[in-house]
Amino acid sequence: MARRNKNETMLLSKEEAEPMRGWILLDANGKTLGRFAAEIAKVLRGKHKTTFTPHVDSGDGVVVVNAEKVKVTGNKEAQKEYHRYTGHIGGGRKTTYRAMMEKKPTEILRLAVKGMMPKTKLARAQMKRLRIFAEDSHTLQAQKPVQVDV
Repeated sequence: MARRNKNETMLLSKEEAEPMRGWILLDANGKTLGRFAAEIAKVLRGKHKTTFTPHVDSGDGVVVVNAEKVKVTGNKEAQKEYHRYTGHIGGGRKTTYRAMMEKKPTEILRLAVKGMMPKTKLARAQMKRLRIFAEDSHTLQAQKPVQVDV
């Protein structure tokens, strides 16, 4: 670790954080969208580790399975809308939660996690280590993700 003086805060350097990185496997089956996305954002940033340093990318990679089985509470399924902009005049588009769940169920969870991350270059780099799969299987066996129950 970088500093060991008892009166100073331990700060991790970029080189020290790299070998400590791992992969975590999370199952979204029956989980509430916002609470689950907050846990994913915490792991991506590295806040679950005692060596958390805000300006260093020390978070773990996250593999999410069963993204199509995530739940929302209340009337959000009928009322929630996703907005995007095409870049042209009058190009605002709205998509409902139900329509998004039919077309791209993984995008719902990715957008929820993205909204909980800081809007920085570091957070964009951390988001690249988020892999979301709609079904129960995934293609990241080589990373040896550790199954964790949230």
